[in-house]
Amino acid sequence: MGSKTPQNDQGHHQGPPPLSNATNNVAAGRNGPAPGDGDGCLGSNGAAGGSDDDDDDGIAKAETSAVTLTSSKSKKKKKRSKSKKSKNGSSKHQTSPPSIPIADLFPAGTFLTGQLLDYPPSEESTKRTTQAELRALTRTNIEDPVFLNDYRHAAEVHRQTRAWVQQYAKPGVSLTGVASGMDDSIRALLNNPGLGTGSALKSGLGFPTGLCVNEVAAHWTPNPGGKDVVLSEHDVLSVDFGVHINGWIVDSAFTISWDPVYDELLKAVREATEAGIKLAGPDARIASLSEAIQETMESYEVTLPSRSNNTGSKTYQVRAIRNITGHNIDQYRIHAGKSVPFIAHEDDGTKMEEGEVYAIETFGTTGKGWLRDGDGAYGYGLSSDQPLPAKITLPLASANKLYRTIKDNFGTLNFARRQLEHLGCERYLAGLHSLVSHGILTEHKPLVDIKGSYTSQFEHTILLRENCKEVVSRGDDY
Repeated sequence: MGSKTPQNDQGHHQGPPPLSNATNNVAAGRNGPAPGDGDGCLGSNGAAGGSDDDDDDGIAKAETSAVTLTSSKSKKKKKRSKSKKSKNGSSKHQTSPPSIPIADLFPAGTFLTGQLLDYPPSEESTKRTTQAELRALTRTNIEDPVFLNDYRHAAEVHRQTRAWVQQYAKPGVSLTGVASGMDDSIRALLNNPGLGTGSALKSGLGFPTGLCVNEVAAHWTPNPGGKDVVLSEHDVLSVDFGVHINGWIVDSAFTISWDPVYDELLKAVREATEAGIKLAGPDARIASLSEAIQETMESYEVTLPSRSNNTGSKTYQVRAIRNITGHNIDQYRIHAGKSVPFIAHEDDGTKMEEGEVYAIETFGTTGKGWLRDGDGAYGYGLSSDQPLPAKITLPLASANKLYRTIKDNFGTLNFARRQLEHLGCERYLAGLHSLVSHGILTEHKPLVDIKGSYTSQFEHTILLRENCKEVVSRGDDY
């Protein structure tokens, strides 16, 4: 989930899956992974702790043994079929859309490790500064087994949900259907419908599901009662969604299309994201990542046919979008204070630090590369800068009641109107507008480039561990 910048701002393991068509064409945008795949099985370099020996499909699949017939003088006897269990102990396989809780597919309770990558050589001494060491003491221990397992659990939910999306989303499908299916799948895979007071704070959606088409670059989701959007064969769809367990959010995004003319746009953005991931690590200067991201992305061009008169074509340089950024993540805070721009900028000395979690993402466009607020609302969020009051007193009683519902069920997590209706809220719009107008809630708008342009996004969540970085959201798709 991209972090919008203020209006006055300018600005020994194998690598990622290959960009060839053999990698399910997510970079090319067509025909995602096979149904039920998307488990993030990373081969010999992708897992640790005994998980990388799992079946190639990653998700355990039952195999039925052959039926053997034996003859005797009296009758033939049939041996009972036996179901082989995979090495993680499960004999189940995932449904489509996903509905079997991930914990049931991994009964041992140990989830797949993300891609482990060595750190690049540090630009400076490996000795941390005193200030960085002191800040590290206030963070959750990133090597804590429970923390890591929760993050990997959430990542598996993300992989299996997006595998379904990559098969289901196609021309003629409505985005309301995609969003509803994703929300339902996430809750089912977590085995938490999120209906009890506070249960959505234990696990659930990390932020509203983002489904952005063409010039809409970020922060758009279907709203109840709003006009539905139906995909067409010439659309470019970016899918950005989060899954959290105990407030730790896996934030990952990808782009798909159904027309090969957009392949270079998608490839440029995906390669730019990988460039950022490659340089990330403790003591890495964020300015260095930004420079590499922009250089990689803007080395690409894309030639698109004219859609207005079906004659001629035009070549565009892929531009890095300037006023939205990647970001670090903290517990129940999707944007935790540090930003990773996609354009080169003056080095202010900001560095990454050991123990931090980052969403390394990039946005590219054939448009101007500067986003403005679009129509409607994407989502809402309570401020995470200070403790939330137990209650508020506004003139509108429904606003006070709605505040309690939001605080008890979402805390500082962002949410959409669709999530309020999932909780059974009715006639809430007046209260919602009152909370926004009084500055208690922040309303997030869709972010769009110029009409007729095309945008793309790719994103991964990485953990800056003691001796390596873990791309926890990595999968076979991207």
